[in-house]
Amino acid sequence: MNSKKTLFDKVWDAHVVETIPDGPQIIYIDKHLIHEVTSPQAFAELESRNLEVFRPKQIVATADHNVPTWDQDKPIRDESSRNQVQQLTENCNKNNIELYGLGHPYQGIVHIIAPELGITQPGMSIVCGDSHTSTHGAFGSIAFGIGTSQVAQVFASQCLLLNKPKSMRITVNGKLNKNVQPKDVILYIISKVGTDGGTGYFCEYAGNVFEEMSMEGRMTVCNMSIEMGARGGMIAPDETTFNYVKGRKFAPEGEEWEERMEYWKTLKSDEGAVFDAEFAFDASDIYPMVTYGTNPGMGISISQNIPNPQNDSEEKALKYMGLKAGQALSDIKVNYVFIGSCTNARIEDFRSAANYIKGKRKSEHVHALIVPGSQQVAKQIYEEGLDQIFAKAGFQIRQPGCSACLAMNDDKIPEGEYCVSTSNRNFEGRQGQGARTILASPLMAAKVAVEGKISAFEN
Repeated sequence: MNSKKTLFDKVWDAHVVETIPDGPQIIYIDKHLIHEVTSPQAFAELESRNLEVFRPKQIVATADHNVPTWDQDKPIRDESSRNQVQQLTENCNKNNIELYGLGHPYQGIVHIIAPELGITQPGMSIVCGDSHTSTHGAFGSIAFGIGTSQVAQVFASQCLLLNKPKSMRITVNGKLNKNVQPKDVILYIISKVGTDGGTGYFCEYAGNVFEEMSMEGRMTVCNMSIEMGARGGMIAPDETTFNYVKGRKFAPEGEEWEERMEYWKTLKSDEGAVFDAEFAFDASDIYPMVTYGTNPGMGISISQNIPNPQNDSEEKALKYMGLKAGQALSDIKVNYVFIGSCTNARIEDFRSAANYIKGKRKSEHVHALIVPGSQQVAKQIYEEGLDQIFAKAGFQIRQPGCSACLAMNDDKIPEGEYCVSTSNRNFEGRQGQGARTILASPLMAAKVAVEGKISAFEN
């Protein structure tokens, strides 16, 4: 029997409380992240069963999904959104849970605030009632989204009953082409593996391309692991990880830091560890990417034309998008650009966009939104003067929240309009009923905002 362990094995096995013979395992959860959309039903279930929240100190709460990105100091106009945010506040107060709600200096998108505050750390198990919890795997943690009944399960026991997923490794080595960002790397991978290629697996990303990425870039990659069907994604922690975590608000200090570091340095796949599935790609094959359909797997490089549909589903997607096989991407008139979401609303993303935009102006017909992922990121945007670059170029800077990533708040894209978005999903109606989403990197989105269309970069 091979005693060599993958990174996933090491972290998972360290959290096993009990194994049911020939069945699932009970897994301990280190951190439980919650927001206003998927927690009310779970709190109600606990109350109906006369149960208490077992470990409130292990829970971090914020309001993000349906908060407005204008006038956050005023009452929320939408009644449903207002009620959900109010319900979260009441539930947190009642159960002694720390809440970073509207007006709090730490408020923001749940998957952005936890890493930037040092709450997310290597070797942890992290869950949230949100599919993009896989973001936190960038730190070498096992992080995944859970359903409402599982949220209640964690509230009551700080544990989950789960079958252990299989392991997958995706390796990308080589030198990336010019203007290729982490978002392009993961869109390329999904276009090759497919939206169900990772189903049943936890994926480890390996190779020099990921080793050379910043933590922000690694979070973007792991964030979209769910879009290829994977349970989650992971990257082994290294000096880049440790330097990012050190000194943050809730990061360990002194002796505790040294002890944790000793453990964290062991979190890598053993030489000779066997994965259930493996993929390898060459970095030189990856160019700036965009999607053209209604799932993240329908992606092409910006120099390609719309491909022929391979099945009824792809044909339906092209019809919804109002596109035809053979059509050039530059034919698409884009009226909306959104730079934000838990995928790309970190300071590095806005620096990249601002660097391209500086000295230019957005196309007259384009509505361009800049939505920071947290109050901390918003503060950095203003401190670094990026706000002036965006304002001079005609971009609109909003307050933190999930915003136009999903149609749960006021920032919806009108029916029939194309939006080049740095978010993670381009499903039908994702950004508003009838809206047509084209996923791209922050750099690509900035370029489209300036030109009003999609075009290749000049060499």
